[in-house]
Amino acid sequence: MSSNETPRGPVDSSRVPRYAGPATFARLPRLDEVGAADVAVVGVPFDSGVSYRPGARFGGNAIREASRLLRPYNPAQDAAPFALAQVADGGDIAVNPFNINEAVDTIEAAADDLLGTGARLMTLGGDHTIALPLLRSVAKKHGPVALLHFDAHLDTWDTYFGAEYTHGTPFRRAVEEGILDTSALSHVGTRGPLYGKKDLDDDAKMGFGIVTSADVMRRGVDEVADQLRQRIGDRPLYISIDIDCLDPAHAPGTGTPEAGGMTSRELLEILRGLASCHLVSADVVEVAPAYDHAEITSVAASHTAYELTTIMARQIAEARAK
Repeated sequence: MSSNETPRGPVDSSRVPRYAGPATFARLPRLDEVGAADVAVVGVPFDSGVSYRPGARFGGNAIREASRLLRPYNPAQDAAPFALAQVADGGDIAVNPFNINEAVDTIEAAADDLLGTGARLMTLGGDHTIALPLLRSVAKKHGPVALLHFDAHLDTWDTYFGAEYTHGTPFRRAVEEGILDTSALSHVGTRGPLYGKKDLDDDAKMGFGIVTSADVMRRGVDEVADQLRQRIGDRPLYISIDIDCLDPAHAPGTGTPEAGGMTSRELLEILRGLASCHLVSADVVEVAPAYDHAEITSVAASHTAYELTTIMARQIAEARAK
């Protein structure tokens, strides 16, 4: 989009009720309706990499439904993201649910095509397996990227049942492939039992720092956000958010819930504290609506994606104004 073009925003909710019409993210136009976008919101309905409860293949559309209530002005960031940049819903990347390796390749190729248009990606999962092909694609454009990984779990295990590509292994594969900047890797929100202390030792060797959910509670969101900003610096940043970083009270609809997690308020405030970081793309994954109650999880996920989209839109507008 050129600097003199006005972005096409959401459907006017004063004219068309929020519950009417197609459920695109935040009621935004489809990508094929605008031709090109600065930020493309895409779904990946894939959950063949899960190790416990399935259902995240339905997460993207649940997030879209919950996002009907999002409004165009974000007071927390003092920004109207959909007026600052063209944000559009790119639909879903259709992948083979019976062949994980093929699915990973399909996601990477589709992400390559979208990033090749100049768009940044806001991806709605799907299970966490999808982060690996997305990171591969982003690294082709930006080189090794800093990673902020919000999750109850490390997701740096080696294999499950001999399988290298699962929702518990994407970031070990990403480190092995050299697509992450190992001087700027952080987990946020981790907690719960592990297979053994070696899990933490291996994770540290890969370069990850850890901010547990208890750290967030004790230290507060401002201190945590400041620490993360310092670690990231001005590197290109990818943020990957497993919704199970939230406590099951705030996100019951997920595949591997763990007690003692962050609140949705804490997650959103940390993200807002990262607004100065160079966010190149992001994902929100592991929403499994079959286990949700009153859309608690999908509402939290839609607001999380909204904050991330706002950060990207602000940065795009600032870069365009220079």
